[in-house]
Amino acid sequence: QVQLVESGGDLVQPGGSLKLSCACSINIFSIVAMGWYRQAPGKQRELVARISTGGSINYADSVKGRFTISRDNAKNTVYLQMNSLKPEDTAVYYCRADRTVFSFVWGQGTQVTVSS
Repeated sequence: QVQLVESGGDLVQPGGSLKLSCACSINIFSIVAMGWYRQAPGKQRELVARISTGGSINYADSVKGRFTISRDNAKNTVYLQMNSLKPEDTAVYYCRADRTVFSFVWGQGTQVTVSS
């Protein structure tokens, strides 16, 4: 039973920065990939950033150059550093652990609101 706990969501001003954390209950070396996804009201959930066990990283075009995904294997934690935040980034951000290609575990989500 894998558990994911996201934290770090907040209300920030446009242009501000925020760092999200996702703590995993098991060693993330056992996970195929860890990713951040987001969902705004009335919209579909979308991939933000993803990092595989081998270190391969991919980002959504909308966040390239602004967001950085990273991990700390010793702490079993993945991070999302968000800079130059825009109102369009407002959403609930979810952490997802891909145990296999067919098995995923979602965190509870953390709210990010970008507004002046």
